Amino acid sequence: MTNNNVLKGVFLVGLGATSYGMLATFVKMAYGEGYTTAEVTSSQFVFGIIGILLINAFQRKRNNNTAVQASSKNKTQLMLAGTSTGLTSIFYYLAVKFDIPVSIAIVLLMQTVWIGVLLEWFLEKKLPSTVKIISVIIVLIGTAFATNLINSDIKLNPLGLFFGMLAAVSFTTTMFTANRIATEISSAQRSLYMLLGGGTMVLIFTLITQIIPNQSAEMAEALGVFSTAKDFNFEIFLKWGIVLSLFGTIIPPMLLNAGFPLTGIGLGSIVSSLELPVSVLMAYFLLHEQVLFVQWIGILLIILAIVIMNVNFKKKKKEIQVL
Repeated sequence: MTNNNVLKGVFLVGLGATSYGMLATFVKMAYGEGYTTAEVTSSQFVFGIIGILLINAFQRKRNNNTAVQASSKNKTQLMLAGTSTGLTSIFYYLAVKFDIPVSIAIVLLMQTVWIGVLLEWFLEKKLPSTVKIISVIIVLIGTAFATNLINSDIKLNPLGLFFGMLAAVSFTTTMFTANRIATEISSAQRSLYMLLGGGTMVLIFTLITQIIPNQSAEMAEALGVFSTAKDFNFEIFLKWGIVLSLFGTIIPPMLLNAGFPLTGIGLGSIVSSLELPVSVLMAYFLLHEQVLFVQWIGILLIILAIVIMNVNFKKKKKEIQVL
């Protein structure tokens, strides 16, 4: 692998992570205009599915239909795996909805670092390495700083924190399944069926929290924590749908799928951590959220943990011994 390919991969992964980092700020801005979580997620997934369908059609035409096509089993597995993609968006956006600052919501999502270690331990029945344990400890310390938990005066909505952690759990599931299912077919096909699975969850969420409650006053009152039980505002599709789908469901997967093979998982994971500072900076400049120095320390600690977890220390040690 040439240095030019690696640099190209770093650029693609970095751009994809940057796109993801902008997403929560746009969602918060949509909330500020009165749109609901159901409307935001629906518009994102509808345009996302349309976009990926167009990409698949273009690839089929370019390849003269010679690419490996997804089997019925592939489609079922990918759609089931994709449900976690839909749940991640729903939980993440609910966390932002319940007064969790974007700068803290992204930190909660990054808890996938230690949740992933626990899941890997459970699935592989093998104790985590010392490096991973150290990384987890650093992440937890960094999280305490980044969320400013050491300040006793800070008040965070418990429901927002709960949904933020659910988003992290769901995102971890997505990461573990995305690279293990139907890897023999194109990334565009895999993205399509995973989006269809995620879109199904978004549709169910929209029906339960907004469409059905709008027809029933009793249910609207019971589910009022999620929805204002108003008519679905289709203006969201023209106002925010394209932006949310581009930065959330179309551009990032394409860039990350193209970049990771060039960078490798280790370097790619380090570069993708750019999502964290980009999200915080977007919230700072566009939403005018206050970000304290102690929170930046926490963010840097989390990025450090990701770097430590993905650097091949054994390889470095061997190189030193050879020298």
